[in-house]
Amino acid sequence: MSNTLEPIPLTGPRADETLSLPDFGGIEIEGIDLSKPLSQERKDWIIRMFRTHPVVVFRGQDLTKDAQYAFTLNFGEIEGLHVNRHIDPVKYSPVHTVSNLGTDGRPGAPIRERGNYYWHSDKSYHDVPSLMTMLHGVEIPSRGGETQFANLAKAYAALDEPTKQRIEGLRAVHSWERSRIQSNSLPATEEQIRERPAVNHPIVRTHPDTGLKSLYLGNHASHILGWPEEEGRALIRWLEAFATQARFVYSHSWRKGDLTIWDNRCTVHRALQHQNMNAERRVLHRTVVKGTVPY
Repeated sequence: MSNTLEPIPLTGPRADETLSLPDFGGIEIEGIDLSKPLSQERKDWIIRMFRTHPVVVFRGQDLTKDAQYAFTLNFGEIEGLHVNRHIDPVKYSPVHTVSNLGTDGRPGAPIRERGNYYWHSDKSYHDVPSLMTMLHGVEIPSRGGETQFANLAKAYAALDEPTKQRIEGLRAVHSWERSRIQSNSLPATEEQIRERPAVNHPIVRTHPDTGLKSLYLGNHASHILGWPEEEGRALIRWLEAFATQARFVYSHSWRKGDLTIWDNRCTVHRALQHQNMNAERRVLHRTVVKGTVPY
């Protein structure tokens, strides 16, 4: 890659242009009731599936929040409370609700938090970012509302060698404050900035289970450590646009009862708005597992 970056559209692919789940590298599992106790053999098998597939979809699940909490613990420690708890401590509980509902329980609430609609890896602005995120589809609209995932290991493998050499060893600054600016969300408060100061992580990350290298970026990434900020942002934007081309993206069309888990160490994701945001309910329950320091 030369110093003059080739432009790639930043709008991202349409849902109908993306990969199937197997082509993406993910897996769909049916016939398991995760609300019931699992044998050690079945637990071990599920964990192996997660370690070797960046997205795993369990169909037909009917989980209470307590059951989802218990299942999540199979993968590790559930993360502490979100930095946004200062604004809404109920919404950002350990098993919290993602929805388009207002305080009156009706759809059509104003979109105040826009970060979910931008490509990101969960909590990359933490010094110890997220390992895995889990979403359970409780109420699903008739059309739209997909969640899209980009496979950053496949994207890294597709880069040419000069580009790989150029970015090897570079570190990106990840910032909650900058992420709020880049997603046109409510500005970070002084309390949030103190709690979540900027951190830096390698742009090329090695997966601790598979050994594969992948890009590690997204909307929380602000600039490149030691570079002029605008030059660093240009490179990050170019890499993100490359990594989120349709050939690396799976778009998950939700069904009621889907439990979808994904590996934040080698993917970025974003939500798409559904067609009837003001009329149809969309309710999902979310849990997040704490990861390890990227290397």
